[in-house]
Amino acid sequence: MFSLPVYPSFDYLTLAGLACGAVLLDSWLGEPRRWHPLVGFGNLVSQLEKRLNPLPWQPLRSQYLWGLVGVILLVLPFLFIVVLLMQLSIWLALALHMYCLYFAIGHRSLRQHGLAVYQALQAGQFAQAQRATSYMVSRDVEAIEPVSATIESVLENGNDSVFGALFWFFVAGGPGALAYRLVNTLDAMWGYRTSRYYYFGWAAARLDDVLNYLPARLTAITYALLGQTSLAWQSWQTQAPLWDSPNAGPVMSAGAGALNVQLGGAARYHGEWHERPRLGTTVAATAEDIPRALQLVRNCMLSWLVVAVLIGAMTYA
Repeated sequence: MFSLPVYPSFDYLTLAGLACGAVLLDSWLGEPRRWHPLVGFGNLVSQLEKRLNPLPWQPLRSQYLWGLVGVILLVLPFLFIVVLLMQLSIWLALALHMYCLYFAIGHRSLRQHGLAVYQALQAGQFAQAQRATSYMVSRDVEAIEPVSATIESVLENGNDSVFGALFWFFVAGGPGALAYRLVNTLDAMWGYRTSRYYYFGWAAARLDDVLNYLPARLTAITYALLGQTSLAWQSWQTQAPLWDSPNAGPVMSAGAGALNVQLGGAARYHGEWHERPRLGTTVAATAEDIPRALQLVRNCMLSWLVVAVLIGAMTYA
């Protein structure tokens, strides 16, 4: 019996099916090459930030406040519109649920970026590999070590681009996935520890931390279960507290241990070197570990979908 109401209650078997459909859409279509919604949203974010962000010398209270106002103005109206449209018909609701997750997930794009680095390294084109890696990380291009930087990005973005979106979709359907992606994008654009964004971007960064808290730990658990479990668990417990991000630490340390490679260490951002903690084991990562990291993310994603379908089948019965 088909019983998925428009919103917010769900038949979880139908919800799991919609999740599988969204992942298949992403695998088939990838990100839109023209009129990408996130590009348009990013332009809107930039324009609003120019109007709202006060000068660094203004009172901290003002910077905090306007940063919070910016988050509200950029997230709530889109959620309201989607939820409102879902009330019009069950078929529109189904389409919007699936499209919102398709919009929020980025597995194919992550795989394409990772393979671009791997293929450049296989061809002996180190400079091209650095350039391809720079599309995944915000480090200085000429100082990038492409192998470890790419694996770090694959593991971390596995959470940000795949598992976080899936988690909030299973919690709150399409609107949950949409809210997660919008907040994650705001954090990516405003969450810098610079004089311009340190206080203005505080609300976006903290909200992203809150939304990622559970997904990050579930991602770390899944990496551990589908990789070298004991090494992943040991790395997570001993190394994650040393990382500056409360959510990236568990994800990257568990992922590095699961792959039995060493990540972290020195990295250069905007002309300044930062010495980061070492993550994982003492085994140096090689180019062949890039497809291994991509396969780990893919296997974990498929395992989440299988579990969702099984849970949906049990609740449906």
